[in-house]
Amino acid sequence: MASRLNASYVSILQRFCDVVAIYWALYAVFNLNSLAISHQAMLIFLSMVSFFQLIGGLTDFYRSWRGISLFDELVACLKNIFFSACLLLPFCLFYSDISLMVLVQYFCAVLVFMAVLRIFVRLIYAISFKIFKKSRNVIVIGDSVKAHKLFTDLKKSEWIGFNPLGIYSFNEKADQYDFNGNVNDAIGIIHSEEINQVYIVTSQENIHQVDNLLKMLSDTTCSTVIVPELFSYDFLYSRVEDINGTPIIPIIDTRIKGINIFLKRVEDICVASTILVLISPLLLCIAIAIKLNSKGPVFFKQIRYGLNGKPILVYKFRSMSVMENGAKVTQAVKNDPRVTKVGAFLRKTSLDELPQFINVVLGNMSVVGPRPHAAAHNEEYRKLITGYMLRHKVKPGITGLAQIRGWRGETDTLDKMEKRVECDLEYIRTWSILLDIKIIFLTIFKGFINKAAY
Repeated sequence: MASRLNASYVSILQRFCDVVAIYWALYAVFNLNSLAISHQAMLIFLSMVSFFQLIGGLTDFYRSWRGISLFDELVACLKNIFFSACLLLPFCLFYSDISLMVLVQYFCAVLVFMAVLRIFVRLIYAISFKIFKKSRNVIVIGDSVKAHKLFTDLKKSEWIGFNPLGIYSFNEKADQYDFNGNVNDAIGIIHSEEINQVYIVTSQENIHQVDNLLKMLSDTTCSTVIVPELFSYDFLYSRVEDINGTPIIPIIDTRIKGINIFLKRVEDICVASTILVLISPLLLCIAIAIKLNSKGPVFFKQIRYGLNGKPILVYKFRSMSVMENGAKVTQAVKNDPRVTKVGAFLRKTSLDELPQFINVVLGNMSVVGPRPHAAAHNEEYRKLITGYMLRHKVKPGITGLAQIRGWRGETDTLDKMEKRVECDLEYIRTWSILLDIKIIFLTIFKGFINKAAY
């Protein structure tokens, strides 16, 4: 309960400081440009506050920032300000006489003031806990990598009142260089010092020891927190939720839900539409070259798995003399006789993938996401690779994390496909708009021309 109260105090103070930052930015920029703070200016201030709080609610911006680095917190501020500005800017330009330059200065000033006040909040809390000695002494008991990560995260949270004193192992012969001792040592320090909270990280190896440990801890006044083994699974996005007071732990989920679905769709429509307009002359030239080089249609439509494993028709420029789309599909190999001369160039430069921007506009693909495989390959690899089908928790993409890391082209060995799937699941687990922008940018330099593409 104390942790939640501290988190709520921080959240209240942060909300107040954000409103102050938005007003200070307005005051500073308008005075800098010798503008009066008129009714229009106050309307902009109130609108910015409203939009920022709305976006903050949708993105869970005012959650607990315990264990989160200052950099990540400031990046979250930047994203919320950007989305708020996107909502506010059209209104300001059409219904006020304030120039675009002043508005840009205002949004930049909001970021600066907000960053300063966020840092100030952290400093105030850190200093107050030290002065009033209200920090909670905590220890971690566990042997896994998760236990060590938790201890590291607690050390990062000293500013909000955590004072981690050590990490202890269930193993009686614990290595003193990695741990501060074993369970007996932990019980000893709990009895000899004022330990407020114990975090027990469970695993399959120590689950039988947890019951005895809990019995020993029940003879103390120390609060106990269980970090369940479920969080050791790194398939996808995990978090704790609550249904009418019942805690639940989804471990196979994605960040792309709620408002994020809308944001990613806007990103897809804007990027795909712009690219289609720019490359339309190139598309026409490629279509003519394909028709002149070999008999057959310009486009090759293949059934592939889309969102939630549902079949979709994916468009590509035809690069082969055959149209394989059955239960057995043979992957292209080096010097494949089925590949036409024009097709070889298209595959080498990834130009054969360009019609998939049509799929993006239609809504069954995304610009960035796991590459869609032929249905036959999906049925083959889902039996061989654990978690393979989880890559279909999001829409397939034209490019993705696997492509910019070099895991594209022929997957002639199982470990190559495993590396590709590993990248796909990492993308789903860590998705953000900024990650999409990074992948699109790197695709221009790394993803199109690749020695593995043939």
